[in-house]
Amino acid sequence: MKISQEILEQAFYFHGHKCPAMPLGLRAAMKAMDVLEVKRSQDKELFVISETGKGHAAGCFLDGIMFATGCTYGKSNIEKRYWNKMAFTLIDTQRERAVRVSLKPEFFAKALKSPFVEQRKQGVPPQDIPFEVLKPLLDNILSMPWEQFMEISDVFKYPFEKTKGCFTAFPCIKCGELVFENALRVKDGKPICIPCSGYKVCECHGM
Repeated sequence: MKISQEILEQAFYFHGHKCPAMPLGLRAAMKAMDVLEVKRSQDKELFVISETGKGHAAGCFLDGIMFATGCTYGKSNIEKRYWNKMAFTLIDTQRERAVRVSLKPEFFAKALKSPFVEQRKQGVPPQDIPFEVLKPLLDNILSMPWEQFMEISDVFKYPFEKTKGCFTAFPCIKCGELVFENALRVKDGKPICIPCSGYKVCECHGM
């Protein structure tokens, strides 16, 4: 599937800067959607399980996936596993089918030696890297056959448990702020929010 210039510019605007990794995520996600024969998620029709982490280019890759699929943290139809891999699973929640996509190791290794990444290693912000450094990489990413840079599994069955949205909130006894009931804790028989309760929540799913 060819990415139009308009879509690419919208995705870059969403992401915040121009780089090679975001378009990789964009193309990978669009291919996964094509294989599953699904459209961009308006609500929770799709769900992404991302194997990326933080502090590296996988974050840019993930933004491309989110833009293409419509799977966002706001809609709660994406989950991040902090495995620091350039990989993800896209789930069709309605038909309970999925595919897993990952960058090919040889392509990924070569990409990490690109002139763009070399400047990033030196601490140059992505938005300050001259476009002429990015352009050859970008042209290649947008034109190369998908088989050259990613692996995609066969479609497989994925039982998916749908959850209902929560629309009821109560005030915390300590700070007074309204909290949706599915995240409230109880202290002395009264509702309290997680920060006021001292209850610790792990930020990393799957760890």
